[in-house]
Amino acid sequence: MILSMKPLPLAEVQAQISEMDEKTPLHDYIKQYCKLSVEKARGLEEQLRGLNNVKIKEEYLIKIIDFLPRDAEEVHKIFNDVSLDESEVNAIINVVKDY
Repeated sequence: MILSMKPLPLAEVQAQISEMDEKTPLHDYIKQYCKLSVEKARGLEEQLRGLNNVKIKEEYLIKIIDFLPRDAEEVHKIFNDVSLDESEVNAIINVVKDY
């Protein structure tokens, strides 16, 4: 039974499934695409939340952590149904560039 659903960054998923058999396709996927450690992912999440931008929903926050967008085009791909102005995009990019 599912009690609640919450999006998680790949780094946290990796930590959660560490006990599973490492020959699963999920392990291969995470190994290939997970770019940050759990600590760095949490630090990035904290900094993104510190922007206090109401347009950054939980789902977008997790996508930013997983994809680490490097330019405005990549940010706009994540925020496909929300319009961000240039300063908001630049604020996200400036936070992500340190990771």
